[in-house]
Amino acid sequence: MASKSPLHFKLYEELAARIHSGEWKQGEQVPSENSLTEEFGVSRGPVRQALARLRSEGLIVGGRGVSPRVQKAVPAQSFDTYVSFTEWAEELGFEPRQKTIEVKRMLADEAIAAELQIAPGEPVVFVLRVRMFDDEPVMLERGTYPIESGRHLLAADLDTSSIYQILRENDVYPISAKNIIDAVAATEQEAKWMGVAPGAPLLRVRRSSFDEHGDVVDVVDNRYLPTKANFAVGNARGPGGPLARVAAGPNPA
Repeated sequence: MASKSPLHFKLYEELAARIHSGEWKQGEQVPSENSLTEEFGVSRGPVRQALARLRSEGLIVGGRGVSPRVQKAVPAQSFDTYVSFTEWAEELGFEPRQKTIEVKRMLADEAIAAELQIAPGEPVVFVLRVRMFDDEPVMLERGTYPIESGRHLLAADLDTSSIYQILRENDVYPISAKNIIDAVAATEQEAKWMGVAPGAPLLRVRRSSFDEHGDVVDVVDNRYLPTKANFAVGNARGPGGPLARVAAGPNPA
């Protein structure tokens, strides 16, 4: 387990892998702290930290006198790295699928223009898709693109193509993003496509992506089923500076 990563994080990765792979099954009791310290040859502290992280991500339940058990895992998307929906699904062992509901060229209103850093009335491309793990809905994606990059999407088959792959093929490379996460109630349209009742809770991620020049590549509003996804956010403290929160995903491609 030699690595530059903290010991408790390496332990967490190993234990999480056992849950995701099915080695530790739903409802199964997690080995005791004593068993884990003996297996990995470590002290109790890193084991407790690893278990605490598993508990915070919903991978195990129980504690404080109750033996922890494996909980049904909700796939977590990290905000420490910039990774697409397609890449995220494949990393988790799912086939990424999508159903395109609408693709259209339209004129930017003042709100969209401000977000895309363009003038009101300029043309943009709007895309509405359902994103899925295999055949299970995970997220409803609304993306708006400046016409320079969005025009490449108008003739594409977005049911079988990755938007970000199309952009890359046309020399558009998003390299960073700003994300805002909150909870919202499902509208009738969202309920229809996500298979939930109107008013059901959804996780909303509003994201702006930027290229290497700082220009906006897209503005996206993604609505996730909380039973299908959660988000991991990394924190870092710069030298002599305040605690900084790093957020660079998730993404729609």
